[in-house]
Amino acid sequence: MRFSIQLSAYYPDKSYGGDRVYADMLEQARCADRCGYESVAITEHHLLNILMMPAPLQFAVKIASLTQKIKIVTAVSVLPLHDMRVLAGELVCADIFTDHRLMVGVGRGAFGFEMDRMGVPLEISREKFDESLNLLQALLAQEEVSWDGKYYQFEPLTIMPRPVSEIPIMMAVLAPEAIYACTKRGFHIQTTPLSGDHQHMLDQVGAFTRAKQELGAVGAHQTLSLSRVTFLSHSDADRNRKIQMAHDYYSRFDNVFTGPGIVENGMIKPLPRKMTLEQTAENLTICTPSEMIDKLAPYAEAGVDRFIMNINFGVEQAEILESIQCFAEEVMPHFGEQPVARTG
Repeated sequence: MRFSIQLSAYYPDKSYGGDRVYADMLEQARCADRCGYESVAITEHHLLNILMMPAPLQFAVKIASLTQKIKIVTAVSVLPLHDMRVLAGELVCADIFTDHRLMVGVGRGAFGFEMDRMGVPLEISREKFDESLNLLQALLAQEEVSWDGKYYQFEPLTIMPRPVSEIPIMMAVLAPEAIYACTKRGFHIQTTPLSGDHQHMLDQVGAFTRAKQELGAVGAHQTLSLSRVTFLSHSDADRNRKIQMAHDYYSRFDNVFTGPGIVENGMIKPLPRKMTLEQTAENLTICTPSEMIDKLAPYAEAGVDRFIMNINFGVEQAEILESIQCFAEEVMPHFGEQPVARTG
């Protein structure tokens, strides 16, 4: 099982400055690259102070310029918000500018506030996503593409420059049946159990494994990525402090994901959670290195290829960098990754 750091911006205080937020994320990417992580993942979100990244491909190019070999995953690019004729060309350029280290995760959008304000409400985002994905694949694979759909109509055109090599596409899906269907279509998969239990995770992985086995050699290259809040702690008090931080973070996340979407001047209003602090703790992976090895073993045994660690939920930057380094030294070697010498 390989490991990835999710570079997800959290911006609860405007006085900190967006420049400092992104500088922190770049420092995390450089640390992950030095420590031997397989990849970093970057989100796309607009108009909000959580997961704040309106320019993921620009950020991917910046990361590539400051790192040596780490892969860069968009997790995810929200297709309904883009014109595929523009995005296809941008993806080709980003793939070239990142030295072909790019993996493109795609999704339909998840936050009602964001999608409504951008003119693509969730009620139509699935339909527009499906057409957009089909068009994107055609534009990347073929020349002189014409289209006559609901959201796109145009005469033959060719995206330039042409792709140098195939750009891997990863689908963001949650339901096991959707994971099965998308795997059968040849996509890499990104998922998360969210608040689901262990059996739900096994059902998600099982759907991917079943589809991949049915594909045989054709699907041998496909991977399954799974994302969770993950952080090392040094004591019970330290763990409890970080769980409280994550609980506070999710009081904003829930507002725009499943709640009313109350946002003022770009800042998501924290709302009381339906989930208790104890339930939050059960759904996070915050523990000591030895406990972390035990907690992650079932994911590796189930068949997860890439474990994406969400580490940005309010913890200070120094602690984040320490956790990235410590995880690489004390946890990753137990999953087939070689330890990397401490870099200071």
